[in-house]
Amino acid sequence: MAPIRLAILEADVLAPTTAARYSNYTGLFTSLLTSALAPSALAPRFAIARHHIFKDTSAYPALEDVDAVLVTGSKQSAYQDDEWILALVDYVRRAIEGGRVRVVGVCFGHQIVGRAMGVGVGVSEAGWELAVTEVDLSEEGKKVFGLEKMRIHQVHRDEVKSVPPNIHALASTPSCPVQAMCLPGRYLTIQGHPEFTEDIVREIADRQHGMGSVSDELYEDAIRRVGLEHDGVAIARAFVKFLEE
Repeated sequence: MAPIRLAILEADVLAPTTAARYSNYTGLFTSLLTSALAPSALAPRFAIARHHIFKDTSAYPALEDVDAVLVTGSKQSAYQDDEWILALVDYVRRAIEGGRVRVVGVCFGHQIVGRAMGVGVGVSEAGWELAVTEVDLSEEGKKVFGLEKMRIHQVHRDEVKSVPPNIHALASTPSCPVQAMCLPGRYLTIQGHPEFTEDIVREIADRQHGMGSVSDELYEDAIRRVGLEHDGVAIARAFVKFLEE
């Protein structure tokens, strides 16, 4: 069987220290998938290609040339009407409606899928979620992720406001009710960051705190949780299962 042609649609660049280790989001997600599958198992099952679509509307692969796309996180907001964001929303909508190409969305990517499917995306009234956070799973979410409770790194203050009609809502927190959603065979999305590690989130938290966008209290709370165990690899295995089903 030919490997799944997976296009990583990079919607941003990594912070400097993280970039020095992983180069880019494609390197980061390749590392995550390798942890989920083992190095020898990745290449036979996935042919991963990098597409840096951040502010570049010409960087997309033709849909007929891919089997799946993964939309990464971003410091940008999915509800903005920048040309490149509108192009991404349109591309994702066409991929989903075409019915053959599967879509995985992570954080910003989760919100892009929500917008493509016609639901509201905006700033959370509850503010930031930051560092390792416990997430409640619906019964369907437990099946999809193979977990009873999810722990995942969060770095966001935007959110999907509701799930599209007849879509499986998979996960929630008190401050962000739409943490994950799935349309079997079409898309699987998650608000948190399974690909992030303690060092990555610490770098982001330090930067946001230094810029004044994260309060001292929120920063100190995040730093207390940043090193806790999380389920990133288990979530990556759920991505693999979804893509291969």
